[in-house]
Amino acid sequence: MTTNRTALPTRHFVLLVTTLGGVLGVLLGLLLAAQDPVPGVAEPGLAVRLGLPLVRVVLDLAATAAVGLSLLPKLLGFSRPALTEPVMRIARRAAVVAAAVWVLCALLSIVLQAAELRPGTTITIGSAVDYVRQVGAGQGLLFSAVCALVSLWIAVLAVRSGESVPAELRILVAVFGLLPLPITGHASNWKYHDYSMISMELHVVGAAVWTGGLGALVVLVAHRRGLLADALPKFSKLATVSLILVSATGLFNGLLELNLNPVVELPESLFTTSYGLVLVGKIVCSALLAALGANIRWRLMPHVAQHRTTAVIGWAALELTIMGVAFGLAVVLSRAPVS
Repeated sequence: MTTNRTALPTRHFVLLVTTLGGVLGVLLGLLLAAQDPVPGVAEPGLAVRLGLPLVRVVLDLAATAAVGLSLLPKLLGFSRPALTEPVMRIARRAAVVAAAVWVLCALLSIVLQAAELRPGTTITIGSAVDYVRQVGAGQGLLFSAVCALVSLWIAVLAVRSGESVPAELRILVAVFGLLPLPITGHASNWKYHDYSMISMELHVVGAAVWTGGLGALVVLVAHRRGLLADALPKFSKLATVSLILVSATGLFNGLLELNLNPVVELPESLFTTSYGLVLVGKIVCSALLAALGANIRWRLMPHVAQHRTTAVIGWAALELTIMGVAFGLAVVLSRAPVS
């Protein structure tokens, strides 16, 4: 096991590259989805156009972190408290921070989306409340913020009481807070809209479990070879299911939206529309993630199981960076016009 002095810079590095990946994904998505302004139609200012997707990607990453940190006790198990408790003590405090960031970003997103809807006007508390009352996206964000607030309260209880606060409760509340997020972005007018929404919710939950679980392991467990040898095989099975779920639902939802395009038909719309280009970016990210995940599972995990030194942190950090890019692209994709 390496020293804590080595672990601390690694934690900061992994958090930094994941966040930077999200920012890069947003900027790349905005570039791919860029369209000329429509004459006579007021547009929101740069602060809203750029700030809203950036806040949303931070929201998504914070919610994902909350899910991953909630999953960590299940991955580590409860049979060796002397080894797992130092890790869980840090994880419980980190869950408080993640939930607090989630709450703040959800509320700020409401304000920014209200400003986007009414460009050129000053947004007050009253106008933000009106936005929530009148727009489903605002209601979804408020519901997510409430769930995040409950998650924050439970996380504080866990800091005080330890693992006597059930991990299942923390997982349930965190995942429940993800469910309204799909309705805060792109909305389909497809006649099977309900099925589409279920697919998007499964996509969001699968991505959060996969990314959050990997992030929690890399940041908090990777330097503890004994714990990692037990936790990584469990996570690998979960990640495989999540990869299949995320890839299938993402492809289904993306092709469905493109199929609704009345002007450009598939497969041409994949490469000639802003929505299609961002979707292609997400598909590329998914292919890279599948390759990286296979590398960790089939090449590195046997060495991890034998407590040998591996490059698992570097490979996982690269995977998390691409996951961050995929999250940023997903934020832009949820708001990109299909045409």
